[in-house]
Amino acid sequence: MKAKRVLVKGVEAIALGALEAGCKCYFGYPITPQNDIPEFMSRELPKRGGVFLQAESELAAINMLLGACATGTRAMTTSSSPGISLMCEGFSYIAALELPAVVVNVMRGGPGLGGIEASQGDYFQAVKGSGHGDFHFLVLAPYNAQEAYELTAKAFELAEKYLNPVMVLSDAILGQMKEPVVLKKLKIKEYPKEDWALTGAKGRPSRFKRSLFLDAGELKALNLKLQKKYKKMEKEVKYEADVRDEDELIVVAFGSMARIAKDAVTALRDKGYPVGYFRPITLFPFPYKAISKLFDTAKNGLKFVVPELNCGQMVEDVRLAVNGRAEVISLPYPPSVIPFPEEIEKELKKCLKPSRCRKA
Repeated sequence: MKAKRVLVKGVEAIALGALEAGCKCYFGYPITPQNDIPEFMSRELPKRGGVFLQAESELAAINMLLGACATGTRAMTTSSSPGISLMCEGFSYIAALELPAVVVNVMRGGPGLGGIEASQGDYFQAVKGSGHGDFHFLVLAPYNAQEAYELTAKAFELAEKYLNPVMVLSDAILGQMKEPVVLKKLKIKEYPKEDWALTGAKGRPSRFKRSLFLDAGELKALNLKLQKKYKKMEKEVKYEADVRDEDELIVVAFGSMARIAKDAVTALRDKGYPVGYFRPITLFPFPYKAISKLFDTAKNGLKFVVPELNCGQMVEDVRLAVNGRAEVISLPYPPSVIPFPEEIEKELKKCLKPSRCRKA
């Protein structure tokens, strides 16, 4: 594949990433603001020998995804906040069955039906409570269309590597904004499926997958196995950091808010303020150790500020990483209240020590 630069929406970049990874089945149900994905897949997937199916509901879509993934087929579903909620039971089944499913959530405001404006209000749902039981998604959070393309493709590899559902967590800003994307051949590894995929028992003993364990010992064994797997996922932790030894204030943000916050940090640095920037790319596993290590080289007392397009969610994980060694300040913006970089810049100035608030 020869590299090609195209102008596409973030949601189209997600669809292109899935095709690059070899997605063969798509199941979904329309909901704003992610509708461009099923529209795109309905047009492009059949051209590549794949199957597009608009399900009668999100409940049907997630169970179709479960069935396709059980055969070892690379498959995906996409939705937006309320639709994701309807799929939660299916997520738990997929995790228990240890299937490599890819799920995309283009977040909208809530709770309830909320609105179609931008939001990061599903952070808790994605990393803490995607369904019942002790399980986790591996969660990837792109912050531009190029990452949406590359991380969606990577999601299929990680799903197969760990036999676990992977979620790409986006939002209405990233989803509907058009940006240049370089389409290129990505190194997406495929993992053997012979030991688990349900492909018919011709020439081998039959096998089956289940999520019902009435024997307490068996259920315990499953849960311990899953927890061991989640620990191994820490090898996949990704983040972007621009922190200097002299920085006193660290801004931690993800997704679209990270882009806005990064502009604010750049502007403050140009004026001589000691401000750093940290962006988690994997939300689960969360980069706890990377944030904790910032204390190893800091020359001054640190303070953390966490701007989010929600009422304060990721800030809890930042506090866990900091573990009481520094003040962590939540800077929440409820869904649809999108700040300008200048607004964040103003708030960050308030958090700095007066002696350090100097202009160049």
